[in-house]
Formats: sequence, C-alpha cells, structure tokens
Amino acid sequence: MENNQSDEVISKKERRERKQQAKLEARNSAVQNRRMAKALQWIGWSAVGAASIAGVTWFVISQPKIPESEIISRNGLHWHPKLEIYVKGEKVEFPANIGIGATHQPVHTHEDATEGVVHLEMQGLVRTRDITLGQFFKSWGKDIGSLGTNVTMTVNGQENTDLENYQMQDSDQIVLRYE
Repeated sequence: MENNQSDEVISKKERRERKQQAKLEARNSAVQNRRMAKALQWIGWSAVGAASIAGVTWFVISQPKIPESEIISRNGLHWHPKLEIYVKGEKVEFPANIGIGATHQPVHTHEDATEGVVHLEMQGLVRTRDITLGQFFKSWGKDIGSLGTNVTMTVNGQENTDLENYQMQDSDQIVLRYE
C-alpha cells in the first residue's frame, strides 16, 4: 500500500507542470476555436455573396427582352407636341407644371402650357408606351375619358382613333373634342 501511495503523491513541480500543460492546452483549444469561428464566418459571408451574385444574375437573365419595335430611342429624346382640348366647343387650358414636383415626370408641362405645349423629356431608353397621350393624362392625374363622352381626336389635321394609346411625336398638333 505504501508503494501505491507514493505513486499517487505528486510533487509540487509535477503539479505545476500539469497545470501549465492544462493552461497551454486550454489556450491552444481557444485559438483553434477562434480559427474555426473565423473560417465559418468567412464561409458564411462567401455563401451570402455568392447567393447575391446568383440572384442578381438570375434577375437580369429572367427579364424579358424588349422588342426593337417598342424602342423609340436608346439615347433619350426632347420633343414638344401641342395639344388642344375642347369640351362642348369651349377650349380647356391645362395647367402649367403638370408632372413637375417632388419627382419630375418625363411627360410634363411648363409655363407654355397656355399655348398647348406638352414636354416629352426623357433620358436613356425610351419605349413606345412612354410617349403616349395616356401618359400625359396620367401625369395630369386625369383619365382621358374624364373630360366628357364622345371624344374625337385629330392629329396634324387627320382623324385618329388611338386616343390614350396615341404615340406623340415632336411638333404634333393634337386636338381632342368632347361632346
């Protein structure tokens, strides 16, 4: 028994060495845990980045292509058609600064609205739907049918039935008559 006791009794030096060994192992374990956490964090952010790139790529690829027939200009335009509106024979003047405000609408009016000038000022890609008479009424906050019934339209002296779908052109003379 005495021999067993001597094996179990540890010297102070051995205890100190074991304590230092345990501290060293704890430090190494902590360093390893930090490295693992950093690696997992890097993998996580890489996955988020890859998913973002994949999402943007999918969004761009999945957008329908715009047919050439719907493109008016790729470099913007600045046109000024004129519009006259008559309700039961009386000329209706639309106000200046339609579409001007917190957000500047591409189809708008300025002070020359009393002369019937509509401004089409667009940058970049311009589609057929961007230059319709309906867009002017939308900027004005009205529906083309809100001024009356039995509307007729002439464009440059020629009868036209396109009404809100009419694609305005530079220098057009558009007349709407409501009965």
